[in-house]
Amino acid sequence: MSLDVSPELLADAERGEIREESFVETVRTSLPYAYTLIAGLVGELRDGTAEFADNHTPPPSERERGQLLRALSSDAIRGSLERHFGVTLAFMNCHRVAVFRPEAVGGETHTRFTSLRSQILNQSPEFRDC
Repeated sequence: MSLDVSPELLADAERGEIREESFVETVRTSLPYAYTLIAGLVGELRDGTAEFADNHTPPPSERERGQLLRALSSDAIRGSLERHFGVTLAFMNCHRVAVFRPEAVGGETHTRFTSLRSQILNQSPEFRDC
């Protein structure tokens, strides 16, 4: 299971009334490694002038890697995090997450980061089973 959903949030969902803030809070508490990593990258992006900020450090364990994979493989979670932080996320390999300013999407740097070529050039044997 990806998220630890409170009885209140489940009741809201059953009624059809989900507040995105409640969903993001559930993501934050259920997937703390993923949320904290993304929040930190957002801080780096906002504090700097670069077009994006990205992570190169592997997660400390498979548990944290699983959190990251669950957060980024779910359209709902990923989209909610993007809206919450006001960024666009890009993901490569098992842990290389990047945050881009929304206006950078489709630009040269974003296109290069998300390209087939970049994916191939960022492969190595240690990523085979991650």
